[in-house]
Amino acid sequence: TRGLSLLIPSPQPTSTTPSPAPMTDNKAAAGQPNPQSDGTKEERKPTCGPCALPGCGKKATLQCPKCLKLGLPSTYYCNKECFTKAWKEHNIIHKEHAKRLAFKPPPFQYTGNLRPHYVTPMRKVPPHIKKPDYAVTGIPVSEQRDKSRIIIHTKKQIKGIREACRIGREVLDLAGQMVRPGVTTEEIDVKVHEWCIERGAYPSPLNYHGFPKACCTSPNEVICHGIPDARPLEDGDIVNIDISVYKDGYHGDLNETFLVGNVDDESKRLVQTTYESLMLAIKACKPGMFVRDFGKIISKYCNKRKYSVVRSYCGHGIGELFHCAPNVPHYSKNKAVGICKPGMIFTIEPMINTKSWRDKTWPDNWTSVSVDGLRSAQFEHTLLVTERGCEILTARTKNSVPFHWEKESKGKSEADEKTT
Repeated sequence: TRGLSLLIPSPQPTSTTPSPAPMTDNKAAAGQPNPQSDGTKEERKPTCGPCALPGCGKKATLQCPKCLKLGLPSTYYCNKECFTKAWKEHNIIHKEHAKRLAFKPPPFQYTGNLRPHYVTPMRKVPPHIKKPDYAVTGIPVSEQRDKSRIIIHTKKQIKGIREACRIGREVLDLAGQMVRPGVTTEEIDVKVHEWCIERGAYPSPLNYHGFPKACCTSPNEVICHGIPDARPLEDGDIVNIDISVYKDGYHGDLNETFLVGNVDDESKRLVQTTYESLMLAIKACKPGMFVRDFGKIISKYCNKRKYSVVRSYCGHGIGELFHCAPNVPHYSKNKAVGICKPGMIFTIEPMINTKSWRDKTWPDNWTSVSVDGLRSAQFEHTLLVTERGCEILTARTKNSVPFHWEKESKGKSEADEKTT
């Protein structure tokens, strides 16, 4: 196949930016006449795309040879000038790839099969997006100042929180549709970051106490706070995606556990039990209920099925603050303070383990895993206590990924119809 290399002029000697590599012209592969080709369709397979220089977007056939050599996704430029202008930013991709290849998990007594993978640098949020007080420093000063008061929200505050929850639900549903074997949690996080910004929202976890990503992704034995990384999801995994957004001064929070490909029946049972325990607790929520009693309901249901309830993490109040009172433990015989009253908003988010409820934290100081390395599942909703019960502000919609038991039930119904 004919190839044409264009040598890009090197930067001035005073620059510390490495020189762009020579580019590869793919016009022959893009369907241009090739004197050595026999004219078959395979020889003319299109190899082109829009120019990658921001603001250009013209049809381009020149490829970065370094990306080709490293096996990275194709990046196209329409001419050498665009390639030169884009080189400084584009070369970051090569550097990150080298870091990814060189990454090794830190020494640690891991409890299961999972290991940390390479984590990319923290992404930026545009200036026009309203940000929480910890966005720059990582320190939620407002939470530390007022973390024990249970807030009864005004109509204006409820409206703002409801909108944040609506956006959070949209983003989670989109993220859930990405779950399949071969997709990395890093790829999911990139899209979550973009979707939040497209909706004028800040991804609440980003830089909260230094958390490096826009969402939490917790596969298999990870209980919660998993950091999105370069590990591809595998067939048979389960993975929790926790989405929180900050929109115009208010937070919304929810999460779900998804199945990756063909999952074993025991993991399916764990996931379904976790969701059902959450919904039983929500069904009981009404004015006058003690906050501590949610744990009794959840524990009774899960323990009967031989599962255990994680005790280290709990639900929480939410609104103008990401985390505040009341604390909502999910295990029985807890000492939580508070009685449900109209206007209260909080999350219930049970984390259910296959056997032991105990947890262990990885060296990243975030990733919490089951102490025995067995699987854990979690679901979360944000609730508003009303005069007669409660409203699920993060309720599922027609766009939500169907649960496996819903798919199986539908399939069984369709099969029954065919036999009648």
